[in-house]
Amino acid sequence: MQTPVPYFIHSLTALTRILDKAEAHAEAKKIKSEVIAQLRLIADMLPFWRQITIACDHAKGAAARLSGADVPAFADTETTLVELKDRITRTIAYLDTVPPSAFEGAEARTITVKAGPHELTFPAEQYLHGYAIPNFHFHMTTAYAILRANGVGIGKSDYLGG
Repeated sequence: MQTPVPYFIHSLTALTRILDKAEAHAEAKKIKSEVIAQLRLIADMLPFWRQITIACDHAKGAAARLSGADVPAFADTETTLVELKDRITRTIAYLDTVPPSAFEGAEARTITVKAGPHELTFPAEQYLHGYAIPNFHFHMTTAYAILRANGVGIGKSDYLGG
């Protein structure tokens, strides 16, 4: 199996730049970083900070599971944009430790993940392309949409990472 690591790093780097723009917006509008972290698209959706942590979790989880390693645990305690950027930095740092060779033979693995009260089991390719990547992008897109809906000057090229 080909490594998904460069793909995740590219997208997470773009997400960091998006958070840079959110910080600049918050400073210009005199909005506390903690307020940005709590924004939602709608009341029954998770807040911005959680969208970021879950996107990071899918990236590091996919790399770990597919390479046969333990998924590193990060506490979900981020309340500011600086802390969220640090979460992304730590995720990228972990991804950088997983060499392409770690994915050799990954397609033969069966991946089991806990999703709420359920355990889901997939063949490796289905896990990556039908679960991990779509969930990663759902949470990245939702984070982007929360910021865009609240006036942060970002666009498609920011999301795609230029």
